[in-house]
Amino acid sequence: MSKVKDVLIIFSDNLPGIEAAVRSVFSRSEIQICIVHQVRNSLRYVSYKDLKEITKDLKEIYQASTEEMALLALDRFEERWGKNYPHIVSSWRNNWESLATFFKYPPEIRRLIYTTNPIESLNSQIRKFNKSRTIFPSDEALFKGVYLAIAEVTKKWTGKIKDWPLILSELAIYFEDRIGGYL
Repeated sequence: MSKVKDVLIIFSDNLPGIEAAVRSVFSRSEIQICIVHQVRNSLRYVSYKDLKEITKDLKEIYQASTEEMALLALDRFEERWGKNYPHIVSSWRNNWESLATFFKYPPEIRRLIYTTNPIESLNSQIRKFNKSRTIFPSDEALFKGVYLAIAEVTKKWTGKIKDWPLILSELAIYFEDRIGGYL
């Protein structure tokens, strides 16, 4: 089994300690917190009467074309909602470095890295295939079970990633020193 030598971008749902763990192993990796999870967490305690407007205002932040415009939208959000929902503002500001990673990239790459939902879907499928096995007799048996589940799940993956050649060439530009030789 080959060892992973480098990871370009880590997608996270912001579990406690994940960033420190990633940094200790993949120090050069960028971290992107799942925007979908951040929005869900932000809306968790919002009054129903404010839900539609807050959702619209949050969308202005994460759909901004640049990080500077996103920060301006966050400032406007704070002016409008900061008094009633300070926890939302503090969550976005405290996590900004890892939320704003995707602003470095063009829209084609942003679409790939703004959410962990595809990863969660794969994990769910792996659990589904292995739910009847509560104990694996060895690490090798576990690896085989996961491998077979992934092999089965990927048979259904018929769609292509839109603009993949463009995305790959853009990644090669952003990470030239790390993937340029693989193209």
